[in-house]
Amino acid sequence: MSAGTTEEPFSIYTSREKWLIVSLVALGALFSPLSANIYFPAIPTIAAAFHKSIELINLTVTINMVFQGISPMFWGSWSDTYGRRHAMILCLLLLTLSCIGLALTPTKDYWLLLFLRCFQAAGSASTIAIAAGVIGDISTRAERGGFFGVYSIGPMFGPAIGPVLGGALADKLGWRAIFWFLCIGSALCTVVLLLFLPETLRAIVGNGSIRPHRIYHPVLPVIGRHAVKVDPPPGTTKRRARLQNPLRLLLHVDTALLLLINAVVYAVFYSVTASISSVFHDVYAQLNETELGLCYLTLGGGLILGTLTYGRVLDWEYERIRKELPAPDPSSKEPVEAFPIEKARLRITPFLLAAYVGLCIGYGWCIEKRTNIAAPLILLFGVGFVLICIMNSIQTLMLDLMPTQGSSITACNNITRCLLGAGLVSAIQPLIDALNPGWTYVLLGGISALMGPIIYLVMRIGPRCRARRIRMAEMAKAKEQREEGVK
Repeated sequence: MSAGTTEEPFSIYTSREKWLIVSLVALGALFSPLSANIYFPAIPTIAAAFHKSIELINLTVTINMVFQGISPMFWGSWSDTYGRRHAMILCLLLLTLSCIGLALTPTKDYWLLLFLRCFQAAGSASTIAIAAGVIGDISTRAERGGFFGVYSIGPMFGPAIGPVLGGALADKLGWRAIFWFLCIGSALCTVVLLLFLPETLRAIVGNGSIRPHRIYHPVLPVIGRHAVKVDPPPGTTKRRARLQNPLRLLLHVDTALLLLINAVVYAVFYSVTASISSVFHDVYAQLNETELGLCYLTLGGGLILGTLTYGRVLDWEYERIRKELPAPDPSSKEPVEAFPIEKARLRITPFLLAAYVGLCIGYGWCIEKRTNIAAPLILLFGVGFVLICIMNSIQTLMLDLMPTQGSSITACNNITRCLLGAGLVSAIQPLIDALNPGWTYVLLGGISALMGPIIYLVMRIGPRCRARRIRMAEMAKAKEQREEGVK
């Protein structure tokens, strides 16, 4: 490289275009939690319509959650191999078709309701993993925290408005209106992505400057239109794309520990969410179904505020630590390996975890002592705010560690937290019955507190794990080049 040659940018997209891409995938990711949470208020109505018990209708929730965990393992790996754009559009199309089937399901066919709920989860849940992969494609570490914060608005907006919206639709228009609403919304989102979302997978388009095959082009290629595009070098050989097993990422110690932390705090959070309607109905019997649904807004408000603010905190922390380090040697070949990215992402997290534990325990005892309803609602706001700050810290770090496998690592995150969450949700009511709400959330808060030492462990061993991965990747690349040379 000559002295006058400038280094190729990580991404050709302007800051405004990156924000637009993140907004588009956040819109798609909204449908994962929305399709799950909008269903909850209609469970009694659906049980009456199908002449089934609440327990059997709850089975449709359980199996939906299981498929939310499993399906991103396929779609995440698929998008890391064949492209983000096609994967996102196919998932939303699957969601649209399944919602049409659910809206038309005869009430005598309970098995069909169960079957289509599996397909609904298979389509909706994977959008979160694919969107995370897009962010890894277009963003550097210095800006990734802010992008991840805005991307999280979509997934967090679903739990905020889903129960309220589902209750209103079921009450005014019937339970089928919920699925027609999801069908129309996901179809419109599919059209928007078809029109505007570019392919971002770096294996296909590099930093966005490589002109891909026509099948990867958006209908209206307005994003990145001012950038100079080039064709792939004619001498390059096209490798056969192979799906990778995302579960192999669990073999990395630092990644496995991060997934454990995220799964535990999320499972505790989901147990809070799942028990709100039952415990509030018991303690505050004067609330009707609409008012119970509105109680979820405080939790959702905390989630949304956390997504809007904490991404910038992560970027600020990154810059702060970068400035504390000595100036890097321009001749160094390992500047990324030397940067303490674990410290940049996790330094504040132990304090957030302590606040999370205190808020969960306080919420449980407010319910136990039957305080004024304002007290648990305020604490729910805090639980939502702190929870999303912790999760964004960990998820951003995982994307930093595996930037080329963003969808796969998010899929692993999804399956661990969904399966652990499903188990804890099934146990929360028996725990409350046996221990009462106060001691139940002391127990759950204590389990969350056990993650504190693990956070410090990741900050300590993370750089060594990362360095080992880099060396192994370099050895694998060198071996592959030697084999190609022999051929």
